[in-house]
Amino acid sequence: MVEWTGERPAYRQVADDLCARIATGEFAADGKIPSLAKLQERYEVTPTVARAAVAHLREAGLVRSHQGKAAFLTPDAAARAAEASPAAEAGQLRQELAAVRGELQELKARVAELEAR
Repeated sequence: MVEWTGERPAYRQVADDLCARIATGEFAADGKIPSLAKLQERYEVTPTVARAAVAHLREAGLVRSHQGKAAFLTPDAAARAAEASPAAEAGQLRQELAAVRGELQELKARVAELEAR
């Protein structure tokens, strides 16, 4: 499942997939994500990669983990995950690109006006 020759680090690929699964409500029933051992098995990654993926989710505010226990979803994990998903990021980038294009058009019009003087 993890693309080892890709540009994105392995832990980020795992974290992004977990984020998408959180956004769809897959883990809502028990309120926790799979254990590190299960993440290692599912994604065929090392313990270090699995821990880094969970740490990324923790930093994003999606889970809280407890030593020797599971990583539990935060109350707003699904909403945060939906906002942080690659699709949401792509939508935000599209909006920003449209704004930049509009500003560029305005600048072109100003330059043309100045050159006409």
